[in-house]
Amino acid sequence: MGDDDNANYAYDSMQVYLCPSWALSLGYMGVASGAVLSNWGSAWGTWKSGVSLLNTGIQHPGSVMKNVIPIVMAGVIGIYGLIIAVILAGNIPPPTVGTGENIYSVYTGMAHLCAGLCCGLSGLAAGGCIGIIGDYGVRSVGYRTSNISVIFSTDKSSGFDGGDEDGAGNGDENKLFVGMLIMLIFSEALALYGLIVALIVSQHTYSCGGE
Repeated sequence: MGDDDNANYAYDSMQVYLCPSWALSLGYMGVASGAVLSNWGSAWGTWKSGVSLLNTGIQHPGSVMKNVIPIVMAGVIGIYGLIIAVILAGNIPPPTVGTGENIYSVYTGMAHLCAGLCCGLSGLAAGGCIGIIGDYGVRSVGYRTSNISVIFSTDKSSGFDGGDEDGAGNGDENKLFVGMLIMLIFSEALALYGLIVALIVSQHTYSCGGE
């Protein structure tokens, strides 16, 4: 009987070591980092792209709807953070009723923290990339539509004289738009990669029992 008591004591000590009460904070930090950092990247991309869109829309109101794509893609990054935050929060169990025993392990907490950071930091980087590309891309499309040369030239035909109407850039602005769209797609993929890794890592769990 003494051996059984020693074994139970060793087991209880190991459970306390693997599942301390502060392990829950790791999981909730993962939830917060995934949501906050992704929304930060989404806001960053929306801000940079939105400023250039409004600036270009003054001269070319007809091109606003086409150039709104960077803002839409930046907004999707915030949804990635929402998805991983909801999944992680749903996988954090509360202490058992009555005994107050914690069944959430440090292993699971670190996995959830890393999952949140993977998604959040990837979203932050992707949002910044989308914002910068959208900023310069939308302005460049607007310049080309106006037939404005961004390089000093002696050609007197360049300037606002040839840009009274949208499409005055003889169609070359569409090539710029397609190039910008491809860069935006690959920038958006960075956040998607982070989300995929976060979903995989979040499945690594260890329960201390008591459920």
